[in-house]
Amino acid sequence: MQELIDKLKAQGLTEDQAYKAIDVIKDFAKEKFPIFAGAINKLFDKYGPKEEEDFMP
Repeated sequence: MQELIDKLKAQGLTEDQAYKAIDVIKDFAKEKFPIFAGAINKLFDKYGPKEEEDFMP
């Protein structure tokens, strides 16, 4: 996930914006493919910040 965050930051987003963009993508994917919502959550949770303290909006 850090690689994706770094790519988004290289495109001019702040770290907070990058995490928010990923949240939007995650929510979009779950809406479009609800049958995979559990897998999507596991994927993003696995590669996202480990604790809430790691990401302060």
